[in-house]
Amino acid sequence: MNAPNTNAPHVAILDDEPEIRRMLVDALEESGFRTTAYGRATEFEAGLKRAQPDVCLVDLGLPDRDGLALVHRLALESGAAIIIISGRAQVQDRVTGLELGADDYIIKPFDPAEVVARIRARLRKPRPDAAAPAQVAYFAGWKASFERYVLINAEGVETPFSHAEGEVLRLFLESPNRLISRAQMQETLGGAAGESFDRAMDVRISRLRTKLCEDPKNPRLIKTIYGAGYIFLGDVRWE
Repeated sequence: MNAPNTNAPHVAILDDEPEIRRMLVDALEESGFRTTAYGRATEFEAGLKRAQPDVCLVDLGLPDRDGLALVHRLALESGAAIIIISGRAQVQDRVTGLELGADDYIIKPFDPAEVVARIRARLRKPRPDAAAPAQVAYFAGWKASFERYVLINAEGVETPFSHAEGEVLRLFLESPNRLISRAQMQETLGGAAGESFDRAMDVRISRLRTKLCEDPKNPRLIKTIYGAGYIFLGDVRWE
């Protein structure tokens, strides 16, 4: 057997059904990912302290934790992309999961190839010959660290943001003073277009405004252009 590629993206799987864990491990490792699988949330949380994965696949129906509460904590504390895998198929369940910070939501039963494709969409990287993206941005008295997933104000107070919020923030900061349409956001960030995507974007932008101490009725940085999209107003310096 070939030794695992230690540079391959690491996917942590949390599902209490052994058959699903095996299916996901087989599909992901065959596609070049490293995996660690857990049947209980306590084991999963202990594993995260030892190694930070690039992606977390989380089932909501867990025997020892509330799945949605776990997703919300991961979104606040982890830099990993979070994908829910659940048998809960109602629209409200999907919206709630996205509101709590998940990046994507896959309904059981699923095709393992779809999970692999969704993960790859979340881990899009620059071409090998492209320069590594800058990880720190300065704007309007704020510092945003995309390595540590924190916003730092002029007084040095840190406010964490989730991976999902960071995707939206980076998109704005990389295109300041330019209109970004919903279609552009969907194309850049991935995910299926529609009500769930629009709702997820609304939630992430609202949270970013709160963390940036914006007036929700008259934000000065992230402006909504009704019927067109959003504009981030301000000068941005990257390091």
